Amino acid sequence: MKSRIPDTYWKAIIENDSAYDNTFFYAVRTTGIFCRPSCKSRPPNKENVRIFKNAKLAQLEHFRPCKRCKPNGLRLPDEEWIEQLAEWIDENYSEPLTLDSLAEVCHGSPYHLQRTFKRIKGISPMKYIQQIRLAKAAHYLKITDESVTNIGSAVGYPNTAYFVTLFKEVMAKTPRDYRKIHRIGKVEEENLDDTNE
Repeated sequence: MKSRIPDTYWKAIIENDSAYDNTFFYAVRTTGIFCRPSCKSRPPNKENVRIFKNAKLAQLEHFRPCKRCKPNGLRLPDEEWIEQLAEWIDENYSEPLTLDSLAEVCHGSPYHLQRTFKRIKGISPMKYIQQIRLAKAAHYLKITDESVTNIGSAVGYPNTAYFVTLFKEVMAKTPRDYRKIHRIGKVEEENLDDTNE
């Protein structure tokens, strides 16, 4: 799909040209955020950008204001900002994520993100990602026959040794032992079902 963004608008976005502030706003489909042309965030992919004449139109299309450039003076409440970021993490946990990349996604500074996330969620963003990844790994160990290496990679830990060590540290069992224990319980349940038939 070819983008319909005027060349002058696209140039203003990639050059952070403040002369175009209040002339238009741009929203990024993949993040759900809208910005001023002068926003200092990383330039988005052109095919993911939508142009709006004003901030109100962007909001009507369910885009949220950027924390960095605060388009039209609007500011998303911290609780809503962090909840939206947590939802994004829940969907993208297997990607290589750092505090800087999360700050880039949600258009905030790493310091502010760390402090606000911890205040609202009670843990740091990186600890939250770790919890999501390990919960997904435990789930996959219970329901699949995938190798520990494949499961580690699928949840965002391509280094198997690191994944096994972290899993054991948090879950008090290696992934292999965790699978055995939970598979034995499942086999016993199936055997009980068979005898009841």
